[in-house]
Amino acid sequence: MKKFALALLLMCMAGGAMAQSASKPDPNFYVYLCFGQSNMEGNARIEIQDLHGVDNRYLMMAAVDDPQRKREKGHWYTAVPPLCRPNTGLTPVDYFGRTLVATLPKNVRVGVINVAIGGCHIETFMKDSIANYVAHRAPGWMKGALQAYDNNPYERLVELGRLAQKDGVIKGVLIHQGESNTGDRTWPEKVKAVYEDLLEDLNLKAEDVPLLAGEVVNGDQGGTCASMNPIIQTLPQVIPTADVVSSAGCTCGIDSLHFDAAGYRELGRRYAEKMLLQIGKQMK
Repeated sequence: MKKFALALLLMCMAGGAMAQSASKPDPNFYVYLCFGQSNMEGNARIEIQDLHGVDNRYLMMAAVDDPQRKREKGHWYTAVPPLCRPNTGLTPVDYFGRTLVATLPKNVRVGVINVAIGGCHIETFMKDSIANYVAHRAPGWMKGALQAYDNNPYERLVELGRLAQKDGVIKGVLIHQGESNTGDRTWPEKVKAVYEDLLEDLNLKAEDVPLLAGEVVNGDQGGTCASMNPIIQTLPQVIPTADVVSSAGCTCGIDSLHFDAAGYRELGRRYAEKMLLQIGKQMK
């Protein structure tokens, strides 16, 4: 009986160790937090080519419930668009992740979390500004999107980031925002505040989690907000771990404000190229 009891105890200990090991974050699961306004949300129509051939190593964590696609908030799914919310379109995040998994070793998975709201100012993600923005600045047509994130998109990003840290490692932050802040020269400092809050709230180090910011529709495409790009380009002066993704040559829709599907694909690839350079630096 003593031998049996000892064997049973050892089996239980081994099983517990296996369960503990299984619950540890996978260091080869790279997670990226993405936020911004309509171009990050995704404005272009999703085309047939975008719905097929998504590698199962590329995952998205649902930021809201999506009953039509049988997605639940906080769970991982293969990153078939839309990656933001129901009724959103193609986003740079789509081809950011696809490019990463096509380039990185086969044992590496990529996960993205996309919390974005069309038309929002950067203040929508600033902890000391969110409540005032929702109550007094947000137009009526934005209310539904805000409510989808319980009127606090920043907190939703942190909530999901913490869940993701149980499964993998946060490796970077992507932002595409600025159109609504066009001409605001304090924008880089505001982005810095959001970035530093994310680092603190998720217990991350800046050197391990670079920030990539995409330019808005470029002047070479007649971009309505192209004058914001010189301000976006100053971001690395304020955040040493930031880099800027050029939108030059990325095509746009007829409003000259949103990229078209081809433009999103190209911009997403450029985000990935920048991130691959950062990954290379970290691996040296």
